[in-house]
Amino acid sequence: MREKEKTTFRKIEYHKKESFYLIIRGLEVGLISGLVCVFYRYMLSFAESGLMNVLAFIKGSPLKIALWFVLLAVIGVCVYFINKWEPMVAGSGIPQINGEIKGYFNPPWWKVILGKFVGGTASVFSGLSLGREGPSVQLGGMAAKGVAKITKADKTTELRMISCGAGAGMAAAFNAPLAGIMFVLEELHHTFDKSILCMGIVATITADFTSKLFFGQSTTFNYDTVNFPLRYYWLLLIFGVILGLSGVLYNIIMVKAQDIYKSITRIPNYIKIPCVFLISGAVGLVFPQILCSGHSMVKIILEENPTVLYMFILLAAKFVFGALCFASGAPGGTLYPLCILGTYIGAIFGAVSIKLFNLGPEFYEEFVVIGMAGLFASIVRSPITGIVLVYELTGNMNNILPLATVSLISYAVANLIGTNPIYEWLLERIIKPKNNEEANAPGEKILKTYVIPVGSPLGHKRVMDIDWGKHCLVVSIERDGVSVTPKGETVLKEGDELVVFISQRRFSKDNERLEKMIGV
Repeated sequence: MREKEKTTFRKIEYHKKESFYLIIRGLEVGLISGLVCVFYRYMLSFAESGLMNVLAFIKGSPLKIALWFVLLAVIGVCVYFINKWEPMVAGSGIPQINGEIKGYFNPPWWKVILGKFVGGTASVFSGLSLGREGPSVQLGGMAAKGVAKITKADKTTELRMISCGAGAGMAAAFNAPLAGIMFVLEELHHTFDKSILCMGIVATITADFTSKLFFGQSTTFNYDTVNFPLRYYWLLLIFGVILGLSGVLYNIIMVKAQDIYKSITRIPNYIKIPCVFLISGAVGLVFPQILCSGHSMVKIILEENPTVLYMFILLAAKFVFGALCFASGAPGGTLYPLCILGTYIGAIFGAVSIKLFNLGPEFYEEFVVIGMAGLFASIVRSPITGIVLVYELTGNMNNILPLATVSLISYAVANLIGTNPIYEWLLERIIKPKNNEEANAPGEKILKTYVIPVGSPLGHKRVMDIDWGKHCLVVSIERDGVSVTPKGETVLKEGDELVVFISQRRFSKDNERLEKMIGV
C-alpha cells in the first residue's frame, strides 16, 4: 500500500514539472510518426501512378483487361484477409484511434501499421475512392504507441503520445501542423489539455518539417484571394446552409451504405470485397477521374473550366463510388475525398452565382476553397480545424472572414438537425458489446485532464457534492495558472482544469461517464 501511495505521489509531482519531458516526447513522436507517414505517402503515390500506367497499358485490349480484373479480384481477397488478420486496419482509422484514446481498443501497434501499409497501398493501386489522411492519423498514432511501448512509458504518457502521434500523422499528410494539433484537441479530446497541446504542437511541427524535407514546401492549393463584397454575404449564408445540409446527407448515406453492405449476408465477405475491387476496375475503364483520393478532380475544376453539368456528374459519381468503397471496409480514408466533394459543391455554387449575379470570375476559386472548409465543418463537426486546415492548404489567410462565416453556419445547421459527427458515429458502430475492462491491463492508474466548460453542470459545485465514482480520484485543480489542492469544500469554477486519476482497468467506462458529467 505504501508503495502505491509513493508511486501516486511521484506521478502528481511529476505532472507539475513535466514541460521539458513533454517537449522531448513530442520530438520523438513527431519524428517517428512523420517518417512513417512520409513512407506511406510515397507508397500511395507510387500506387496511384502505377494504376494510371496500368489503365493506359490495358486500354483497348480485352485480354489485358481480363487479366487486370483477375488481379483485382486477387487483391480484393488479400485485403479481406488483412482485415480479418487485424480488424483495426479496416476503414479510415480515425474512429479506431479515437477509440484507443478513450480506452475501448488496444491493438498491437505493429500489426496495424503493417496491415494499413499493405492494405491501403493495395486499395489505392486498385483505384478505390479512398485517401491517405485518415490512415495517416492512425499510422501516426500507432507509430507513437510503438515508441511508447519500446521506451516503456507509463499508460498516461502512452495515451498522450498516441493522441499527438495522430495529430502528427495529419500534419504529415496535409503539411498542416496547426490543423493537426487542432484536430487532436477539437475532434479527439473535445477539450483544451495543456499537456496534449505542449507535446502535440512539437510533434506536429516536427512531423510537418519531416514531411516537407521529402515533399517540398509548396501548398496543395495555390490561388489569389479577393475581398468578398459585403453586399454579397447573403450568398455565403445560403452557401453555409447548403453545405450543412450536404454534410448531414453525407453522414446519413455513408452510414446507410455500410448497413446495406453488411445486410448482404448471403454473400461472404471474401467475395463481397473482391466484387468492390472489380467494380473499381470497371469504373477505371469508363470514369478514371473519380478513382483514388481525387487529386485529378481538383485539377479539373482549377485548370479545365468545366461546365456545371460535368461538375455535377463528377460530384455525384465520386460520392456514390466513395460510399461503396467506404462501406466495403477496405483500408483507406474518407477525409480528403470529402474535402474534394466540398470543392465541387463550392465550384458548382460559385459558377451559378457568378453567372446569376455578375460576379467576377476571380470569385470562382474562393467558393471552391470555402466549400471545402464548410463541408468539413458539417461532416466532421470540427469547424476550427476545417478553417485552419484550409488556411494551411492554401497558405492564404485573406479569406478568413467568409471562410469562418460559411463554416460556422454549416456547423450550426448540422448540429441543429441533430445527426452525429461522422467519426463519432463510426466509433459507436465499431465498439463491440464486450467488457471494456479487457482493453487495458489492470494495475496502473491513468492521469487524465478535463477542463470545465462554460455552462457545465459541475460549475459552482463543491467537490464533496459530486459523485466521481470509486475508481476516480481528483488529485489537482489548475486554476488561473495555480495548482489548488482539492478538498471536499473546494468549489469548482468554469475554466478549472481537473487532473483526475482513473483506474486503467475501468478507463473507457469512467472516462465516458466523466465526459458526460462535466459536459465535454
